[in-house]
Amino acid sequence: MRSRLRRLVLGATALFTAASALPAAAAPGQGRAEQHPSGGGLSAVIRYTEYGIPHIRAKNYADLGFGTGWAQAADEVCTLADGFVTLRGERSRYFGADTAADGALSGARTNLASDLYFRGVRESRTVQKALAQPAPVGPSREVRDMMRGWAVGYNAWLKKNRTTDPACAGASWVRPVTELDVAARGLAIASIAGEGRFVDTITTAKPPTGATPAASGPSVRKPDAKAVAKAADELWGDPGMGSNAVAFRGDTTANGRGLLLGNPHYPWEGGRRFWQSQQTIPGELNVSGGSLLGTPGISIGFNAHVAWSHTVSTGIPANFHRLDLDPADPTTYLVDGEPERMRKRTVTVAVKDGAPVTRTQWWTRYGPVVTSLSGQVPLPWTGTTAYALYDPNAANLRFADASLGFGKAKSTDDVLASLARHQGIPWVNTIAADRAGHSLYTQSQVLPRITDGLAERCSTELGRTTYPASGVAILDGSRGDCALGRDPDAVAPGIFGPARMPTLENAPYVENSNGTAWMTNADRPITGYERVFGTVGTQLGLRTRGGIEDVAAMADQGRLTVRDLQRQQFANRVPAGDLAAGDVARACAALPGGRATGSDGTSVDVSEACGVLKAWDRTMDTRSRGALLFDRFWRRLEQAVPPGQLWKVPFSAADPVRTPNTLNTDAPGLATALADTVTELRAADIALDAPLGAHQFVVRDGERLPVPGGAGQLGVWNVIQPTWDAAGGGYTEVPFGSSHLQAVGWDDSRCPVARTLLTYSQSSNAKSPHLADQTRLFSGEKWVTSRFCEKDILSSPKLKVVRVHERR
Repeated sequence: MRSRLRRLVLGATALFTAASALPAAAAPGQGRAEQHPSGGGLSAVIRYTEYGIPHIRAKNYADLGFGTGWAQAADEVCTLADGFVTLRGERSRYFGADTAADGALSGARTNLASDLYFRGVRESRTVQKALAQPAPVGPSREVRDMMRGWAVGYNAWLKKNRTTDPACAGASWVRPVTELDVAARGLAIASIAGEGRFVDTITTAKPPTGATPAASGPSVRKPDAKAVAKAADELWGDPGMGSNAVAFRGDTTANGRGLLLGNPHYPWEGGRRFWQSQQTIPGELNVSGGSLLGTPGISIGFNAHVAWSHTVSTGIPANFHRLDLDPADPTTYLVDGEPERMRKRTVTVAVKDGAPVTRTQWWTRYGPVVTSLSGQVPLPWTGTTAYALYDPNAANLRFADASLGFGKAKSTDDVLASLARHQGIPWVNTIAADRAGHSLYTQSQVLPRITDGLAERCSTELGRTTYPASGVAILDGSRGDCALGRDPDAVAPGIFGPARMPTLENAPYVENSNGTAWMTNADRPITGYERVFGTVGTQLGLRTRGGIEDVAAMADQGRLTVRDLQRQQFANRVPAGDLAAGDVARACAALPGGRATGSDGTSVDVSEACGVLKAWDRTMDTRSRGALLFDRFWRRLEQAVPPGQLWKVPFSAADPVRTPNTLNTDAPGLATALADTVTELRAADIALDAPLGAHQFVVRDGERLPVPGGAGQLGVWNVIQPTWDAAGGGYTEVPFGSSHLQAVGWDDSRCPVARTLLTYSQSSNAKSPHLADQTRLFSGEKWVTSRFCEKDILSSPKLKVVRVHERR
């Protein structure tokens, strides 16, 4: 670590007019590190403490963005540069058209599709138009300054530092960026759950051809309503991201102040990683937490008064409009009988070792024309109809301002006020607690303004199936009276205003594990919201059930502290195991001769598995024996047995946390799943009672680190979704799971009581000393004590101070 920090200081010396380390006893405002160099340009002071966490101090927002851009580049230049190649639509130019795309910023399958979309966004000036909107519709002056400063800081680092990360050292695609690039990244993140999911179909949609354009043709079939509803549910029901969060009210805690535990589940690799920092403008802003890479502000965090986290919501962030087409021209659609021509986006993309590719996209008043909901479910563009996608987040640059408002907040009321003013949260819930003991849950997010009444009045035949089943609206785009309209308190047309958002304030606990708003608190269910936000009275996921069980018991116990939050994070309890493992063990023991028949017809001795499952402690701790066996078995069981046949006691809305229950051990497939699991583990030479950590691990710099936690489908709070590689020893990499953890409370001092952990560590640079230092802590279920107040920062034994300055 010392050598890394020494390199940082030397790099700063080469880059700027001065760089110096302050003695630990230096006080705020004293010493050269608190002075800004002369000569003009942006500047900041970066104090590094343990695990390479930067504390960025600046005199204004532009300087703060500058320091943040510089520090992010120092840790993640290759990941950031790769993302900017995506946003410029240049992946095909550098990496080839058919190569798999960067999944961090869209769902495009290939570089060509990604480039066609993002270059189209750039050439249509979508980002520039969003930037030009006055606040609060567009970004505030403070956020604009931070974006501009971030770009300048990133470029300054590139100009004066040699990139040593093997992932991009010497690469021609590592280039300077602009404020526009930074804003484009924010817009891509906002729309990743909407337009971002449909990049492939947006860039390949073509009008029908032939002599009779009005005919659908014999090969074109109407979309199957049930298939579309199922695909929509799967598309938005599995967002590729997740999270848990809980806030406790003061009367459940030891000192009457609030508590918050945030556990977002995000990718461990690529451009959606979190990055830790503290940002300070004396007298204006002082906030600590995690930022999504490439963004200038804190996304999830805390200050001296408030802590907040986010969880991916059940809201459906986009909808479809069926277009009635002009019989003479399939690129003209009718609204109230009046023709409107589609807008063409003709985009040309440079391709490595090949000719440029030119394609046309088709856009309407609602958004782009799309021709499928997924690879298997078409929405055909015929001579008479087409479908357009509406995503209100495709022009939403307000997330940064909402987050900045959280960073300045002094209460949960201030959090709500920021949400109401900016209305910029794209696809997540917000959970918060404050020093005064208040708790808050709200699903205040940007959704298309689909009321149940509008859906009833304007749904197409297809939409009448998809909306109640999945919340996905398919509206009649030929009728002007089916426009989404505007709420009086909404900052923009076509979205809901704050008054309609599902919200629960000051309950003893508020908890969300990606379930609907309905069961935020089991004793105070939220109802009355529109279907597009989520369901009411429907079966909960195992992680939601387990989370409510745990946090309700904690609230009843009372006298909670930050330490209780830490224990909850690493309890690693398996609700599926609590519900089913005993029954499986008994059913296993009752098998004749201890044998079961596998899916290939082979008779398998499973008798050893019976005892292992019976003795298992029902956790996913790294030392737990039987955890791996149950994990592999449960995955197979859920595939083999239909949900309606898995449990003997069905779901009841009157008892949603405890139902369904009682495993149906007579279900066809249970014994087969057990036999196949035993066969799989033995073939991989993995003992049935092997400790989990021996076969669930990551390798960092040659060191094998056991990883605690388990799959969300098991109900585990500490979600880890590793990659199964039997030949490599089991679960050998973690592409997704628990990420930026924070357990936050307050005492009578001015400093928050906070413990944090960035599970995958601060840098993905293979040569960085911060490649795996926090991952080792995660492996051992340990935390970082946050250094928030000046006295704590300056007393760090690892303190190094770097003064960074833009030379003009």
